[in-house]
Amino acid sequence: MLSRILNRRQTASRLFAVVSLMWLAACDPVGLTSTVPQGRSIDPTAPVQVALLVPRDTGDPGDTIISRDLENAARLAIADLAGVTIDLRVYSSGSDPVQASAATQAALAEGAQIILGPLRGEQANAVGVAASGSGVNILAFSNNPTIAGGNVFVLGPTFRNTANRLVQYGRSTGINSYMIVHSDDLAGNLGREAIRGAVQTNGGSIAGIQSYALSQDSILNAAPGISAAAQASGADAVFLTANLGADLPLLATSLPENGLNPAVTRYVGLTRWDTTAQTLALPGLQGGLFAIPDQGPLSAFEARFSAAYGSNPHPLAGLAYDGIAAVGALVARGDANALTRAALTQPQGFQGTSGIFRLLPDGTNQRGLAVATIQNNQVVVLQAAPRSFGGSGS
Repeated sequence: MLSRILNRRQTASRLFAVVSLMWLAACDPVGLTSTVPQGRSIDPTAPVQVALLVPRDTGDPGDTIISRDLENAARLAIADLAGVTIDLRVYSSGSDPVQASAATQAALAEGAQIILGPLRGEQANAVGVAASGSGVNILAFSNNPTIAGGNVFVLGPTFRNTANRLVQYGRSTGINSYMIVHSDDLAGNLGREAIRGAVQTNGGSIAGIQSYALSQDSILNAAPGISAAAQASGADAVFLTANLGADLPLLATSLPENGLNPAVTRYVGLTRWDTTAQTLALPGLQGGLFAIPDQGPLSAFEARFSAAYGSNPHPLAGLAYDGIAAVGALVARGDANALTRAALTQPQGFQGTSGIFRLLPDGTNQRGLAVATIQNNQVVVLQAAPRSFGGSGS
């Protein structure tokens, strides 16, 4: 028994050391832009000039790969458009806000009518400021809601969207009270607030909130107290903000070891659990709930990308395809106001690489997600992703 526990902890420790680029790219603390332009009018019969901002030329090999795949995905989307011509111009946003702002100014000077990117939240905020007053809207690849608003929309999946989906499903299956367990950092605090809002909006109750410092020793030291508090509260579920590349493996191992039985208290996750075989074997995640994109469209995109470029797309590449697809769908209607805020935030949304999505007036987005669980170390979809939106969104 001791050797099994040690082995699990060693696996969790190794996973803890893996940095999730998708996560870090989206969670820089930045301020909201204040200007709210409606957008430039366009000639829908002429080529639409789209500026794509990618983090190339930073000296980081990872940025080179992401930049390549974002551009390739955008060009794949352009090839799929019917009756719309996109003039795609690619700019380097570099590695800091100053470079991103300079790239924006260059794009605007050359006639950009809408901007896709950049990748990182702090840079996206700088791009929004640089483009304020120009009438040009930005579809950033971040998922950080603190930089959304004004002329900046974020395309990345948001905590609020995921939390709402999971709490709505949970409430329909008898999960009514939640213990929120979060890391005491920016991402964890944003996740906590997203979960709190989702529980309150959907009529659930919060049994308590527990936090921990984002380090291996702190998580292991906090686990007994978190487990005891969750059991004493009578919570139906613990809702974790934990991320696979950091704290999730340790929590999913140490909480069950300290008596928090996932068969009694459901584990619910704000992040993806289905990306590695090691994660699917973690004891705390068996029978838990998490959200995933619509797998049909995602698999089709990945297959087409691989066939076109000879490699699998980076997980963020689909965001560039989605941005082009939205622009193309709007311009195809022949409306001169296709790139205004009103058009971008149409309630029916768009079809993207991972299913339906729509941009919301506050600059965030809503995506159609499936609810999944893990059974016998395998992902099982409990409720499929919706294929259309109902209502006006939130």
